[in-house]
Amino acid sequence: MGMRSVNYGRDVLAAPRRSRVPEVPADPGLVVEDPASGFCGAVLRVEKDGVVLEDRHGRRRTFPLRPAAFLLDGAPVTLVRPAARPAPAAPARSASGSVRVEGLRARTAVASRIWVEGVHDAALVERVWGHDLRVEGVVVEPLDGVDELPERIAEFAPGPGRRLGVLVDHLVAGSKESRLVARIDHPHVLVTGHPYVDVWQAVKPSALRIPAWPEVPRGVPWKEGVCAALGWGEPAEGWRRVSAAVSSFRDLETPLVGAVERLIDFVTEPA
Repeated sequence: MGMRSVNYGRDVLAAPRRSRVPEVPADPGLVVEDPASGFCGAVLRVEKDGVVLEDRHGRRRTFPLRPAAFLLDGAPVTLVRPAARPAPAAPARSASGSVRVEGLRARTAVASRIWVEGVHDAALVERVWGHDLRVEGVVVEPLDGVDELPERIAEFAPGPGRRLGVLVDHLVAGSKESRLVARIDHPHVLVTGHPYVDVWQAVKPSALRIPAWPEVPRGVPWKEGVCAALGWGEPAEGWRRVSAAVSSFRDLETPLVGAVERLIDFVTEPA
């Protein structure tokens, strides 16, 4: 009777197979990172000599299309020329005015952070700059006040590649906030702010269809005083009105826009 061979699979002593790096079409808008330089940007176009990437500041660099030359979501990939397609329309703009990256896959969060005073500050920053922050992998965290800011900064331990940006309300000469900020001196920490008592006041009255923000008597909590003067009921209802009025940076006062832009530039600057 003839003997049948038994299939034991591949030779266990053979060298392990190398995992194949996936090929990804270099479609316009795809966000990738060049690990050698740290440059992160969206694919603008593919040229004869390589691929052109553009970061959120509008800076452009050309990189060769080499195997496993880029990172996508933190993993190596090989960019290949995309299939021919009709010319794309003009790029859309995000709420912050930057070029919107369509089909965005957010980067893994980086070590740098942006801190804001409260949840309403965080919500407005997310509403306007959320797209940009996801491209860069930067997280915004509310502090619930800045009274213990120096201690919180020491706990965070800023350094190269671990920068910290802080947005402070009512940062005007002689205020409690300005005296506190004057104590902070660190090369990897940037504190900016706006002159308004509360971040609500940084929303343009025209966006809310009111003539102006009302004056609140000293000693009266600002949000409660504003809601009473405008007939908005409780602060929770007031916040719903404020939040719904903001759709882009055009609905915010210039001091807040400039302060947030400086923080994003600072924490995303290459080490």
